[in-house]
This record gives sequence, structure tokens and C-alpha cells, in this order.
Amino acid sequence: MALGTNVTLGVATLEEFRTSLRGDLITRTHESYEQVRRVWNGMIDKHPMLIARCRGEADVITCIQFARSHNLPLAVRGGGHNVAGFATCDDGLVIDLSPMKGISVDAAQRTGRAQPGLTWGEFDSETQAFGLATTGGVISTTGIAGFTLGGGIGWLMRHYGLACDNLRSVRIVTADGRLLNANAEENADLLWGVRGGGGNFGVVTEFTYTLHPVTQVIGGIVLHPAARAKELLEFYRDYSATAPDELSTMFAFLTAPPTPFVPEALQGKPAVAIVACYAGSLQQGAEVVRPLKQFGLPSVDLLGAMPYLALQSMLDAGAPPGIHNYWKSNYLQALTNDAIDIFLRQAERITSPLSAIHIQQLGGAIRRIPADTTAYANREAEFVVNIIGTWTDAIESDSHVAWTRETWDALQPYWTHGAYINFMGYENDDRVKQAYGENYARLRALKRKYDPTNLFCLNQNIRPETGQ
Repeated sequence: MALGTNVTLGVATLEEFRTSLRGDLITRTHESYEQVRRVWNGMIDKHPMLIARCRGEADVITCIQFARSHNLPLAVRGGGHNVAGFATCDDGLVIDLSPMKGISVDAAQRTGRAQPGLTWGEFDSETQAFGLATTGGVISTTGIAGFTLGGGIGWLMRHYGLACDNLRSVRIVTADGRLLNANAEENADLLWGVRGGGGNFGVVTEFTYTLHPVTQVIGGIVLHPAARAKELLEFYRDYSATAPDELSTMFAFLTAPPTPFVPEALQGKPAVAIVACYAGSLQQGAEVVRPLKQFGLPSVDLLGAMPYLALQSMLDAGAPPGIHNYWKSNYLQALTNDAIDIFLRQAERITSPLSAIHIQQLGGAIRRIPADTTAYANREAEFVVNIIGTWTDAIESDSHVAWTRETWDALQPYWTHGAYINFMGYENDDRVKQAYGENYARLRALKRKYDPTNLFCLNQNIRPETGQ
């Protein structure tokens, strides 16, 4: 679809569009435009022509029809947390779903129906009232929509699967303005596609999840000075190899934050940490994580029984809105000695005290699902690595982006063939193809069926099959 970059809309056209919406239409002259146009990643500085703050499915349908009629670039925003900045665009229309925050929980059936404007903190607060949860993001301000559509890696994944594995059905508006139900019996191909295929097939207006009994977990963090990085990462490699499915873990290179629970001598200094969540019996979990608490006598030990809600927001301070982010990510099959040496070397060269390297363990329930069951395909990898360049001053961007790229390049010999779209920046078609592996051809055919003109192209884009 050729998108117009110099589209001019008359006053009457805009007024007709405005009055057709229940939600607000924000133009460039609106007093809240500067605030509303911003997304989480401060590197993204785009200026849409229009922002429609939708209040229901009718608004979404109207916006899609308007964008098609006027050949406008179309972006879709849920939580706005996507690092690549796909939740906004220049000179186009943003469908802002953030006002749509409805949620209902069926405790007997253990299901939750949720609208796409919710963040994980809001979703979890509701489901935890019933002692239930599903796999959500490790930052509570992340939106449920993009996270789920991209796969959904979180603390409950090794026990209960990815967020997309727990997605039972959706209501979705497709490129031709139709509102469809997609579930196991109706439009099952579309449900398959949105379970990891991102926003390529339409705008999801309602998600229905399977929920699980989760209230208290054994969770938290142990923190060590960077001088112990090699021995701790080698220990983590051996420890994670025998971890039960109830346990999800992450190893992190970071700078110790200036908070009261960190000894003053370590604050602002390079450090390493292991973050964990055991989502089973608290008594068994305490025994499982005991080696994490005992190895090397951590400088900080905040690992113990806690509410799931507390764990879900524990890392929020490290991901504030408006900060500059540039990420590179890939899957890793094994923490070999050579790979560990590269991690150590690149961590020593880190250019910002806000940057980090995260190594998250996969496996467990993720691997028990066949790769063709959902669009999310890379289920065999042992780890997903996210190299997170983060800083505050735009003048410094080049050096921090360079460190992120250099670290990713240095690990090239050890990456597996694949990519996790929720951690990808603005990349290329080859990387998108790698993300879906053998599912890619099926996704292209599905794209041709539901979005043949590629209206929904501001994403990790799956181009429609040409039919040639």
C-alpha cells in the first residue's frame, strides 16, 4: 500500500471524523498534543497528523476506515512500550487504545477478558483480587497488547507458557473494517497468527486469557559486585541447567542503583545480579532458590516470599518513560566459556550506568509446545539475551548505540537462528523472517488473506504473500 506523505485534510473532513468518534481526536494544535504523541522510548520523536483516543470498538473501526480512505500511515498504540517506536508515526493516524481499559475475571473458569489499553500492572491488580495471574511483562507499565501479540516472555513462562500460549481468543478489527472473533472454533487461523505474529493482522480490541492460581511467589534479586561476574555467571549456567519448570530466572549485568537496600559502597558501581521467580509451593521454592542465596555471599539478598504484584513491579525503576533506549537481542543456545568471556568483556566496556545486559532462561513449558502451534516459533533456545542501551542525554546517543551493536556483533558466533520481536528495534525483513522461521510462509499467506494491502505495516512487518 503506497502511503501518502503529503496528505491534506480539510476542516470539514476532520470535523466529520471528530464527530464520528466517542473518543477524543487530538490534532497538532491540540493543547495535549505534545504529551499524547510521546511514547515510552525517548529516542522516538515522531509527529502524527492525528491521534484518535479510542473508547470502543466502533472508534477502532471508524479509524481504520478513515485511514484507508485517506491513504494515511496507520500506527496502533496500546501501552506504547515498544522499543522500536511502532506505536506512533509521522504524518499519519495513531489509533490510541490506552483509554480502553475494561477487564473482567471469571474466577470459576479461570479466564480473564481484557481490553488493549491495560498495562500489566492494571491487569495483575484485577486478577490478583481472585488469586489468579497469567504470564505478563517484567515491567508493570508495559501494555498487555503488544506484549502478548509478540509472544510474551515473563516470570511465569517456564511454568505456564508464554503470554500468547495463554491467549484463548481475541476480538479483532481487520484491515477491511470487519470485527471478528478468533478462537479455536471461529477464525482459528487468525488466532494462530496473533499468537506471536504481532500487530500484522488487525487491531485486537479484546483478549481472553487463561489464568492460573498465583498469589505469593518466591521471588526477588541477589546482587553481587562485578568482580564476581565470571564465577556467578558460571554458577548460573550450571544452576539453570537443572532448574524446575516452576522457576524462571534472569542474569543481569547492570550498575547497582542508589537505593537504600544497596550498600553505599556498591551504589553506582558495576554489578551482576540474578532475578528469580518460583511460582509453585513456597516451601519447595525456598529450597530451590537456597543456592542462589548462599553462593558467594550476595551483597544484597532480596530473594524470598513476596506477593506476585510486588515482583511484577520490582524492576520498574529501571525503565522510566522518556529515557532513550536502543536494544539488540537474540537467542542463545548455551552459555559456553567463550560466550561468557565476551559477556564479561563487553560489560566492562559499558558506556552508560543505565545500560544492562539481560540473559533470561527459557525452556520449560515454552518448549513443550510444538513450534507450529503458534506464530511464535523459536521454542528450543535455552536463553534470550537482550542488550539494553539506555541513557538520558541525546548528545550521547552514538556512543551508547555503538556499544549495543558491538556487543551484539561480538556474540554473533553464539547466536541461534532466530529473534524475539518484542526485543527487536527497527530492523529488516531478514530479521523478521528469522523471528518466525518455518512459520514465516504460513504467516505471509495469512497476511494476504486478512491484510493484502499491508495497511498494518508499522510493526515487525510480515509482507503479504504475492501469490506469484
